[in-house]
Amino acid sequence: MAKGDNIQERLIDFAVEIINLTSQFPKTPAGRHIADQLLRSGTSPAPNYAEARSAESYNDFIHKMKIALKELNETRIWIEIIQRSNLVPEDIVMDAFNECNELCRIISASIKTAIQNRR
Repeated sequence: MAKGDNIQERLIDFAVEIINLTSQFPKTPAGRHIADQLLRSGTSPAPNYAEARSAESYNDFIHKMKIALKELNETRIWIEIIQRSNLVPEDIVMDAFNECNELCRIISASIKTAIQNRR
């Protein structure tokens, strides 16, 4: 397995988890709006990470990783909104919330390492 494949797989699994989660939302205006927002932000980190892995330079890598991190941070906020609004039962979103936090830490650490290695 190539370096980074594990993270790529986790990000893909996370995107699938988000897709499955949003399919359980109520078909109300709020449910549809939040589902659409969560689908956009929650499925975006995997392809952004894939782009980062084929970056042309450290700066390009860092930029694309920061985009993936921004999307994960947005996803985390949407999940918190879902939890507080009781849109779906909390136990349904806790796994996604925990994985999102872990992925944020991993991507953030990768960015810090790349910035240090760039110097």
